[in-house]
Amino acid sequence: MDGGESEAVPRGAPPRADPEGRADEDAALLAALRLGERAAFDALYDAWRPRVFAFLARLSGDRLLAEDLMQETFLKLARHGRDLPPGTHLRRWLFTVARNLFIDQRRRALLDVDRLRELRLWPSRPRRVEETPFDLAEAGETRRRLEGALLGLPVKHREAVLLVCVEGFSPAEAAEALGVKPAALRQRLARGRKMLREALEAR
Repeated sequence: MDGGESEAVPRGAPPRADPEGRADEDAALLAALRLGERAAFDALYDAWRPRVFAFLARLSGDRLLAEDLMQETFLKLARHGRDLPPGTHLRRWLFTVARNLFIDQRRRALLDVDRLRELRLWPSRPRRVEETPFDLAEAGETRRRLEGALLGLPVKHREAVLLVCVEGFSPAEAAEALGVKPAALRQRLARGRKMLREALEAR
């Protein structure tokens, strides 16, 4: 076991969110949502939309795609919120749904590209995107370097770093959200942090 979970977050990382600050309020709103109260859904949407969007934008590197996936995430909440059992951890549920939607979309995109390549309608090497959406944000140089380094990580390492270092999930919570064993999550997290540091040092 690597034990990398105790390593410090690289300097310039986005601030970690309070992981449990809304737990009681979310539980009350979920109870109201089960009763069909529209205002409860609106309150949850307003509270969690920015963080779900930010997670998806950093995970995908595409703000338009992140917006679509974020809307799909909350559409699932609107459709299935009444069926969520008492005790559901909303933060974990939302980020798990968002991540799974991204993975599904990525698989579909890969299949589409493979098919286009078979038909000789797609270059054998995709064009490299020189700028990320975050390059256009009004942020300092350190923040831009960090966002670029995050997008350079393999997805399995990027999602581990984002959930633990940005969204404040514990390693155990992140492992559950990603459907992997805690030991595997810790290895991904340690490797992701190492690659992130190396990328930042090289820039």
